[in-house]
Amino acid sequence: MNETLQNHQGNPLGFEPIGKLLRMFALPSVIAMLVNAIYNIVDQIFIGQGVGYLGNAATTVAFPIVSIILALATLIGAGGSAYAAIKLGENRQQEAQQTLGNVLTLSLIGGIFLSVIGLLFLKPILVLFGATSANMEYSIQYASIIFIGLPFNVLGISLSNMARTDGSPTLSMYSIVIGALLNCVLDPLYIFVFHWGVAGAAIATISSQILSAIVLLIYFWKYGKSMRFHKVDMRIQPYIVQRILSLGISSCITQSAQAIMQIIMNNTLVHYGDLCSVTGDVALSAMGIVLKISMIIVAVCIGIGVGSQPIMGFNRGANKPKRIKQTYTTAVTIATLVVTLGWILCETIPDVILKLFGEADANFTAFAIKSMRIYLFGIFSSGFQIVTTNYFQATGQPLKASILSTLRQLILLIPLIIILPMFFGLDGILYAGPLADISSGIIVLCFAAHEIKKLNEWIGESNKEALSVS
Repeated sequence: MNETLQNHQGNPLGFEPIGKLLRMFALPSVIAMLVNAIYNIVDQIFIGQGVGYLGNAATTVAFPIVSIILALATLIGAGGSAYAAIKLGENRQQEAQQTLGNVLTLSLIGGIFLSVIGLLFLKPILVLFGATSANMEYSIQYASIIFIGLPFNVLGISLSNMARTDGSPTLSMYSIVIGALLNCVLDPLYIFVFHWGVAGAAIATISSQILSAIVLLIYFWKYGKSMRFHKVDMRIQPYIVQRILSLGISSCITQSAQAIMQIIMNNTLVHYGDLCSVTGDVALSAMGIVLKISMIIVAVCIGIGVGSQPIMGFNRGANKPKRIKQTYTTAVTIATLVVTLGWILCETIPDVILKLFGEADANFTAFAIKSMRIYLFGIFSSGFQIVTTNYFQATGQPLKASILSTLRQLILLIPLIIILPMFFGLDGILYAGPLADISSGIIVLCFAAHEIKKLNEWIGESNKEALSVS
C-alpha cells in the first residue's frame, strides 16, 4: 500500500470498484460512528436503569457539550481529512503529512482550551443548557467529568478521520470499538457495583475516549502508511490551517447548529413542559431519549458520507469525475435505504425501543412515544442530505457545504422550535422536526440536481479528451 500511495495511478482509490471501496471505507466509518453514538446511548440506558429519569435529564442537559466537542473535532478532522485526500490524489504526500501534523496540534490546542473554559464556567453553562433545580446536581457530576476528558475526545475523533484517509479505515473503526467495549464494561461496574451514579457513567465514557485516542496516536507515530507524525510537521502552517478550516467548516457548522438547537430545545421543553401536565423534567428526559435514537440513525448516514469522502476527494484530485459521480450516487442510495428502515421502526414500534431505557410512569411513556413518532416523522430524508453535504466538502466546495450544513438546524429547525410552541404549546416542538427535515430535503435536492448536471458535463469533456488522445 505504501508504494501505491506514492502514485495516484496505482492507488486503489483511483481504480478499485466503487462498491468495494465503499465497503472498505464506509462500513468501518459506519461502525465507528454508530459506536461513537452508542457511547451516549449506553450511558442513557444504564443511568435510566440505575438512577432514573432525572439522571437521563442530566445527560440531556449535557448533550450540547457532546455537539460542541464534535463541532471542534470535525472542523479539524474532517477538514484535514478532505484536504489530505486531495493532496494524496495530486501525488503531494509531503503536504498531506504536514496536514496530519497540523491536525494534531490544532486538536490539542482547541481541546485543552474548551476543557478549561467548560470547567471554569460549569454552572452558568449548565443553566444555559437547560438544567433545572431538580437535575442540577446530576448535571454537574456528569458534565464536569466530560469536560476533563474533552481533549482526548477531540483528538480521537480528529485522528480517526485522518486514519481513513491514510488507507486504514478498519483501524479507525477498531480504535472506537475498543473504547466502546470498555465503556460497556465500566458503565454497569461504576453505576451498579461502585454506586457512582451519573459520575460513574461519565468516568466510563472518558476512559473509553482516552483509550481510543492512545490507539490512534500510536498508529500515526509508528505505523502510518502515507502519513506519520514528525515534530517538524506539527509546526502550524497558516496556508494548511486555512484549508483545513475552510473544508471542515461545514461539518463544524452542522455540529454547532446541533448544539445551539439542543440548548434552545432544552429550555423550550422545560418552559412549555411546566405549563402542562407533562412537566419540564419529563419532557427533557423523554426528548433526550428520542434525540439519542435519532443520533443512532443519523450516525449510519454520517458514516456512509464520511467513508465516501476519501474516495471522492482523491478522484477529484486525480480528475476522474465518473468515479466521483458513481461514489456519490451509490452512497446516497445506501444511506436512504438505511435511514428509511430506521424511520419505519421508530414509527411502528416506539414502545419497544423505549423499554431499553428502563420502566417509567405512564405520563413519561406516553409523551416519549408521541415525541418519537412526531419528531422523527421526516428523518427518512436525512440520509440524502448528509451524503450530499459530505460530497461538497470532499470535492473542495466549502461554501455550498456550509450552506447545506446550516440549512436544517439554524435556518429552519431553530426558528420553528421557537415559533410553533407559541401556537401549539409543547406539541409545537415535536412538529418542528418533520417540517425542518422535509423542507431542507427539498432544497438539498435542488443543489444535488445542479451538481449532477455539472458532473455529467465534466464526464463528457473527459470522454472527449480520452478519445482525442487515443
